[in-house]
Amino acid sequence: MNLAEYAGYDGLGLAEQIRKKEVTAQEVAELVLKGYQKINPSINAIVEIYADRVKNANQLLLPDRPLGGVPIFLKDLGAAEAGKLQERGSRLAKGMIAAADAYLTRCFKEAGTFILGRTATPELGFAATTESILTGATRNPWDLNRIAGGSSGGSAAAVAAGIVPVAHASDGGGSIRIPAACCGVVGLKPSRGRVSCGPDTDERLFGLVQEFVVSRSVRDTAALLDAAGKPAPGDPYVIIQPQRPFLEAVGAPTGKLHIAYTADSWTEVAVNPEISANVKKIARMCEDMGHFVETAKPQFDLGPYFSALGVLWNSSLGYVCDQLALQMNRPVGTRYLEPVTLELYNNSKKISVADVICARATLNVTRRKVGGFFEKYDLLLSPTTAQLPVSIGTIDQNQAISLEKWYQGTSEFNAFTNLFNATGLPAISLPLCQSSAGLPIGIQFAAGFGKEDLLIRVAGDFEEALPWVDRLPPVHVGQP
Repeated sequence: MNLAEYAGYDGLGLAEQIRKKEVTAQEVAELVLKGYQKINPSINAIVEIYADRVKNANQLLLPDRPLGGVPIFLKDLGAAEAGKLQERGSRLAKGMIAAADAYLTRCFKEAGTFILGRTATPELGFAATTESILTGATRNPWDLNRIAGGSSGGSAAAVAAGIVPVAHASDGGGSIRIPAACCGVVGLKPSRGRVSCGPDTDERLFGLVQEFVVSRSVRDTAALLDAAGKPAPGDPYVIIQPQRPFLEAVGAPTGKLHIAYTADSWTEVAVNPEISANVKKIARMCEDMGHFVETAKPQFDLGPYFSALGVLWNSSLGYVCDQLALQMNRPVGTRYLEPVTLELYNNSKKISVADVICARATLNVTRRKVGGFFEKYDLLLSPTTAQLPVSIGTIDQNQAISLEKWYQGTSEFNAFTNLFNATGLPAISLPLCQSSAGLPIGIQFAAGFGKEDLLIRVAGDFEEALPWVDRLPPVHVGQP
């Protein structure tokens, strides 16, 4: 098997080849290393590869499971692995070693995946681009001058470039779906509570963060949700469990759905005309598939909503910085934090406990209104991002600009994703379209709480109708 052949398989396909003994886990691991050596110098998606694991892959005891032997990278933030570095894209955390496996990491291992390294993230995962002083800029395989999205940009770029079929990701405001849209891969943010944050936390970022993966195929996404979507002992609550495996939802009948769509942002920012036109095209396809489609979008009070998000994001970042400073014995300041991050940290010190309680109450009001919207509609179709991937250096945290200007630049790019973090609803970005310049355009579907199976069924329909498997970026392991 050569690199091009390797990259032609999704995770389940590779695992099947390993089970049939058409290829060994050792050969797959060595192909990952070759792909890394060939591509990573251009895109800077992977901050560390575990060469010792590549060398000893033939000693793997693979479980007899659908994902046995599938190579995967962990994002350098969130689910950690015992004894391995997790530096969170920040000089404040440089050299930090995880004490124990996260529950999600154990789920990945029990499913048979093979962890081979870490992917890049912006400082503390706080940007919609993956650029940091610690590890540099992660570049988009479709255009090296453009961002790969954030904060899971390293994972999305590595998957898009064919280095691995799947990679761990996390999403507190769009950090799975934004890079998935930028890089042309599949990015599902599960419902709140679907994937456990245990054992170290009950919820991340007041419940705004969900961890999962980015992938090249819908069926890999479904299979990994079966592996990862299991409650852990001591979780604060257990959400509704699927009646059958998510993998069985791929190709299952969708039925006639009531779909709302909007090509305009509910946050009132401008949307790129090509993105808007492609959303309308997908809406027409939904009608052709037999669904009832109409123009509609959630209605809620934007001012209090954004204020509440700011309070929760800022206070969480302040707490994380203080904990890292204590753990790593470093001061919080310009030596260890990027300018925007430091200003966010300073703002966190002005937030009271009452502010946090008020913010949570505000988001409860938003959740109830948006929840009512999904009582009427099965799905909401929208763009994933308002703009095509912007240039490197546009919305990163290493800028000497005001927070207001930084927020403005970020919000003009990312206008469609954070609502589903605030409400806890599942949403998926699919690589259905391309711009006239050949850049990926992500299309987002959101559904009611706990209805990832519906998203997977619809995603499977569109994967068949608008296949993206042969759509490769210029920077790819299978390209000359």
